[in-house]
Amino acid sequence: MDLLVNIDVDDLERAVGFYREGLGLRVGRRFGEMGVEMLGGSSAVFLLARAAGTAASPATSQERSYARHWTPVHLDIVVEDVEAAQERARAAGATLEVPIQTRRWGRIVQMADPFGHGFCLIQFLGRGYDEIL
Repeated sequence: MDLLVNIDVDDLERAVGFYREGLGLRVGRRFGEMGVEMLGGSSAVFLLARAAGTAASPATSQERSYARHWTPVHLDIVVEDVEAAQERARAAGATLEVPIQTRRWGRIVQMADPFGHGFCLIQFLGRGYDEIL
């Protein structure tokens, strides 16, 4: 199975800039004005142009909003140096939400992209999540 990540954004070029400059991904393919494939992680990330205020799904009355929002699904991005990655993301427009914390398994910082999507930068220490076992 392949996992593809799709992220709705209301400004495709701004999103390409953020995910390129802030997270180090590169443009793969462009799908006209509909979307852009970003490569460089373990899974392809597709940025999809979707206007604010449009229906999120026919099964819900919720509309897309690009103010900070919460969802139980978010991205964890594993990095070599959490401080450097945090500064890179902030310089590209990310918002710091919870400063770097050190846990038994590693270091984590909680952030949001310019489109309201939460993400974490994680630097594993020792055996990573296996330190929890």
